[in-house]
Amino acid sequence: MPKVLVVDDSLTVRKVVERALEARGIQVLCAASGGEAIQCIERETPDLVICDVIMPDKDGYEICEFVKTHPELGKTPVLLISGIVNGAVLERAAKVQSDDVMRKPFAAEELVRKIDGFLSAGGSTTRLLPAATAGGDRTDPAPSLGALDGLATRAQDPLPDTSGVLSAPDLRALLGQFAGIPGVVVAALIDREGFLIESAGAVPGEAALAWALAASVAQSAAGIGQELNQGVLQAMIFESEGGVVLLHAVGPSAMLAVVLNDATALGKVRYSVKRALPELLRAM
Repeated sequence: MPKVLVVDDSLTVRKVVERALEARGIQVLCAASGGEAIQCIERETPDLVICDVIMPDKDGYEICEFVKTHPELGKTPVLLISGIVNGAVLERAAKVQSDDVMRKPFAAEELVRKIDGFLSAGGSTTRLLPAATAGGDRTDPAPSLGALDGLATRAQDPLPDTSGVLSAPDLRALLGQFAGIPGVVVAALIDREGFLIESAGAVPGEAALAWALAASVAQSAAGIGQELNQGVLQAMIFESEGGVVLLHAVGPSAMLAVVLNDATALGKVRYSVKRALPELLRAM
């Protein structure tokens, strides 16, 4: 059984990729930081490394360089994933001999195809198994990493609870309190890269892209605020013809996005957000 190491500081990304690959007969190892990844690489010698470019300690380029210059693991494929893929990213990826760069968000099926190709090119005769279904014969498409329903958790397969963390049903119920406010269309908790953690309400079909764009804008705004000595970004409000979108920080790793079609409800939503922040932080 081939082993794939997934390196990403987002629990959401790690869990979605883990589910997609384990359903196809692959052993999945996970690391939440660059330091943890290096230890795992040396200990487990994976057949493939999937690594996010932006990490809290060692970035994806450093992890890739470590693998490619390792005397025993130099031929191990490394797939870098990044929210931005431009000339600068590709140049740095080529410099550290990355085997490919994949843009986030992406569909799990696309990732599976790339991994299958890497493992086949590396001489492995094991190909990824199709995802199993209740009937046993049919296959269903793997979930998109930007999918809006059941991304981080599924009702039939919830993530395990850990100390101090709300279970998925509790988190959805908490978001449901916002969605229940008259004038609110949807409330969603997203990570800082725009991946959905949980949502409640009428989720628009193109919301996955909206979350990613919102996260990108929030990061830019936070940088501007720091340069102007205004401190850490707490909240942003976007006004459009159809209504209002409120983004509010939930600790250092997530944001609450509330979409309203009635601007007059904004005051009540902001008040509710401040009251709910402690519970949202517990969920993280």
